[in-house]
Amino acid sequence: MSTFAKRERLLLADLLETAGPQAPTLCEGWLTRDLAAHVVVRERRPDAAGGLLIKQLASRLDRAMEEFAAKPYEELLQLIRTGPPRFSPFQLKPLDEASNTIEFYVHTEDVRRARPEWTPRALDPVFQDALWSRLERTARLMGRSAPTGLVLRRPDGRTAVAHRGTPVVTATGEPSELLLLLYGRQGVAEVELAGDKEAIERLHGGKQLGI
Repeated sequence: MSTFAKRERLLLADLLETAGPQAPTLCEGWLTRDLAAHVVVRERRPDAAGGLLIKQLASRLDRAMEEFAAKPYEELLQLIRTGPPRFSPFQLKPLDEASNTIEFYVHTEDVRRARPEWTPRALDPVFQDALWSRLERTARLMGRSAPTGLVLRRPDGRTAVAHRGTPVVTATGEPSELLLLLYGRQGVAEVELAGDKEAIERLHGGKQLGI
């Protein structure tokens, strides 16, 4: 049975293929080739992917990124489509869903919204609820570096606290857009921000809030 993670994986691969290897992305300094290499390294080189979080492994991550970015673009896309190697933890469906649904959704938007004339995807309510469920569990971790207090609010009124503090900014939007906000895509996330004007400016001025 298809999963959200698998669906978003294939959407990302198709979009990367259509865009070609030299298209811009929202990831600073990365073209689509670099983004594709990142996805592959994350799944196939856990020894290097740790460099995303551990400074001591950053040089190993850089080398792995260079190695994979030098591969033919079509090979990178095929590696994304086929998924992680056989004995990877990402082969476990619960971990795949928990880790990759958001990863692939955000990176798909990194490619889509880097285009001059992008429009939001129409996401079904079931997928929005799935994103909200993940957002509720990880909001405080992802929002730990927010420069202000931050409350996330869905249009139906449900809320999650991403960061405790004052002054407080309330971000209202669909779960998919709130995720983009937390992942540092403030410039393209379609959310309404309410609160102290200076606090809102500080929030917009941040790079990545929680990752």
